[in-house]
Amino acid sequence: MPHFSIEYSANLEEMVDMAALCDHLRQAAIATGVFPMPGVRVRAFRADHVSIADGNPKHAFLDLSIRLRGGRSMEDKARATQEVFDALTSFMAPALAKHSIALSVEMRDINPNLSPKTGTIRDHLKEG
Repeated sequence: MPHFSIEYSANLEEMVDMAALCDHLRQAAIATGVFPMPGVRVRAFRADHVSIADGNPKHAFLDLSIRLRGGRSMEDKARATQEVFDALTSFMAPALAKHSIALSVEMRDINPNLSPKTGTIRDHLKEG
């Protein structure tokens, strides 16, 4: 049940297709082999009120938080984090080339004893 939550400054919507970025990150996450496809969830939240660096409203930021249940090795988590970060920076390259943007990624483990889950997504996935 890896959760990918993007928080971004509102001005980034002028520079980046956020829906396409969410799908790009979903595919990149699955491609790592660390995150099971049925559990991947990517969503984005716009921050309407921000103040960045020297206060210039042209600055932008995007912070990607990855939360997942424990059980993966540190090596797998580090590799997956880097692969997802590489996918993010690749997607963002055109905007980064033209605009002042800060990117960050952080992965955190969720304690499975403190995070009960249920769902029916797997029941409704197409076989194939």
